[in-house]
This record gives sequence, structure tokens and C-alpha cells, in this order.
Amino acid sequence: MTSIRRRTLTLIIGLMLAGVAVISVFNLHDSNHEIAEVYDAQLAQNARLLQGVMRMPMVSKDHGDLYKAFNQALNEATPRADGHSYETKIAFQVWNARNEVLVHTASSPSFSTPAVTPGFSDVVDMNNRHWRAFLLEDKQNNLRIWVGERDDVRTDLVDRIVRHTLWPNILGSLLLAAMIWLAIGWGLKPLVNMAATLRARHPGSLAPLQLTPLPTELEPMQAALNRMLAQIQEVMGRERRFIADAAHEMRTPLAVLRIHAQNLMDAGSEEDRRASLEFLIAGVDRTGRLVNQLLTMARIEPTAGTEPPAPIDLASTVRDSLVQLTPWLLSKGLELVFDVSDDISLARVDPAAIDIALNNLVTNAANFSPRHGVITVRLVEKENSYELSVEDEGPGIDEQDRDRLFERFYSSANDQGAGLGLTIVKTIADRFGGQIKLENRIPGGLRATLEVRRF
Repeated sequence: MTSIRRRTLTLIIGLMLAGVAVISVFNLHDSNHEIAEVYDAQLAQNARLLQGVMRMPMVSKDHGDLYKAFNQALNEATPRADGHSYETKIAFQVWNARNEVLVHTASSPSFSTPAVTPGFSDVVDMNNRHWRAFLLEDKQNNLRIWVGERDDVRTDLVDRIVRHTLWPNILGSLLLAAMIWLAIGWGLKPLVNMAATLRARHPGSLAPLQLTPLPTELEPMQAALNRMLAQIQEVMGRERRFIADAAHEMRTPLAVLRIHAQNLMDAGSEEDRRASLEFLIAGVDRTGRLVNQLLTMARIEPTAGTEPPAPIDLASTVRDSLVQLTPWLLSKGLELVFDVSDDISLARVDPAAIDIALNNLVTNAANFSPRHGVITVRLVEKENSYELSVEDEGPGIDEQDRDRLFERFYSSANDQGAGLGLTIVKTIADRFGGQIKLENRIPGGLRATLEVRRF
């Protein structure tokens, strides 16, 4: 894409030249019209002046002498030093009733037949030259006075006018284009300064831009860049947290796995080897769950500017998730109950996020439920929110640990847990403007309720 300066200059100069062209065409047309009007008026005036001379009261002999003197004087009209080159291009003739030429200039054109139609006309003589003519008919004296002017007189004058106006327009347009180029460059100077400031920044700097003074037109650009830098900083912060969490939490499981592997190698009996192998498999399972939880945590952390998802059937989404969990719950000897209202409307939530949250809540309930216990999942729609609750028949929670249960990697009375389940659920709740509540049930058990705000 071309530069802003070049695009703007091209548009402005193009419009300016188009305007100059339109004005020049209009001026040319107007000049032609005005010149034609003035010259036509002169032709008519000259014809009437000549008519006045021809009407002078004289005897017939004196008329002949007058015509002879006229012709002699007019034949001397040559482009000399005291004359003008246009004299030979202006002519007149006078005919009597018998079509006899009484008076004429030396430059008068030759016609096959004399002109007979009064008024203005465009004629071509026998030498193929074009004339603008005016014929005045004097019925009182039986005279026809013809005054003509060659077209090249007017054309030459129009050409001179065009040359005298066009060249100043062209030179002025070039000068104006240069001034516009400099003016646009001056106007774009703040944008150039902003680009230079961005190039001069350290590649790793994510600090907000603070450019002063800043034109009003560039303030939205600076605000957009600052928002982008904040988003990049947030994404990089999430990555750093993920790396730190992974490095912190994977160190101990890997060390434990190495100990179990070493014990397996050093085992002296089949029973010891089997026990070490079982510990090793359990450690691998726990490490796998930890990795999955870390990846899930990184994926569902709230992101600024995320648009609300498309509406979904929340009841159907929860039912599908529970169908996937049912075989695993039955293998643990647990019973699952799903209680949902019949009039749940469409919800603007991410089905994957709901699936993750429900999996974590049901898994927690299953880990703390006694064998043959019942896990109840309820979905209720309220005025401004949806409530998805999971109830178990376990021991409940210690009230002193309620707030710490949402901390990362904090696990209470569950050696197999990674301490991220409730943290993930809280992150999902925050993402959709809701909350997660933990309540001890009477006579026993825990109710975990995920509240999601309606958009």
C-alpha cells in the first residue's frame, strides 16, 4: 500500500487538476461566447457605419467618385509597419440592386453568388476560407452591405487567451502541489514521531505509551496500542504463571516418581517390586491429572475483551456431561441424580467451560463421598443467573479452610488431588460474571454451587 502522504497528495492534486480542467473548459467556452458576441457587435456596427456613409446626399457623379476613393483607400490596407496584420482578414462589400459591387476591400472574398440573406451567417469563400459575416439590407437605397471577418482572427484570439491563462494555471498548480506536499508532511509529523518513538522502544518493553503533545486524531491510536500492550502483558503474565506453577508443582511428583522407580530397581522380592510398581503407577496417574489440570487452568483463565458466547441449551449441555461421568461414578459405587427445571432458557455460556466446571465439581464430590453415596446435580434458573449445584454425602469442609480451598495447589484431605479443581471452577465463574459457593449440608455433606450471571 502506498504511503498516506502519497495517497493524500494524489487525491488532492487529482481533484485540483480536475477542478482546473473544468474551470479552463468553462473559461474557454465563456471566452468563445463573449468574443463572438463582441466581434458580432462590431460587424453589425461597422455595417451600419458604412450604411451611414453610403447614404450621404450626393449627385450620382459624386457617388461614383466616393466609391472610387473608397476602393483606392481600402486597397492600400496591407500589413505594413503602420498597419495591422488583421486588416487583411477583415473585409466588406456593397452591392446595388443589380448585384454590382460598388465598394469592396482588397481582401474581400469571392462568392459564386452575392449574399442575399440579412443578418449573421457563417460562409466559406471560393478559396475555402471560413468567414463570419453580417449582411445589412438597405431597401431605401437598394444596397446590400456585407461585412465579414475571417474565423482565424477569433481563433487566434482565443488561443492567445488560453495560452495566457493555461500556463499560469499549470505553473500555479505545480507550485501549489509542492506546497501541499510540504504541508502534508508537516501535518503527518506527529505520526512520524510516534513511529520513531515505537522503533526506539526496547523490544521487550510493554509499558503504556505516553506521547506528548499528541494530536487529537492520534489519541485513539495511542489508546488502542496501550490496550494491545495491556493484553499482551496479560497473556505473557498467564504464560509466566503457568510456567511457574508447572515448574513448582512438577518438581515434587517427578522426584517421587524417581524414588519409586529406584525402589522398583532395588526391590528384593516380588511383593516389594509389585508394591513399588503400584506406587509408580499411582504417581504417574497423579502427575497426569496435575498436567491436565494445569493445561485446563491455562486455557480457561479469563481474557480481557472476550465476547459473550452464542446461546446454548444449558440443561442439555449439563446432561451430556453427566452421561460421560456416569460409568466412572458407577465404578466407584456411587449413584448420580440430576434434577433440572423444565423451563431453562438458552444461556450465553461456553459449553466447554461448563463441562470442565461440572467435571471438577463432580470429581471432588466423588472423591469425598462414601461408597454407595448419592451425588445430586441440580440446575436452576433464577431472575439474573443460573445455578448449577453438586451435592455429596461426604464429611463436608472445615469452615477455617473455606477460603483457602480456592487457592492454587491447596488440597484438603485429598492426597490424590492437585489442588486446582476448585480454582478452575472459580476461574470459570469469574469469566462469566458469577461466583462459586461452598456450603455444608445437614446432617452431612457439601453443596458446591456455581452461579453464572445471565447476559
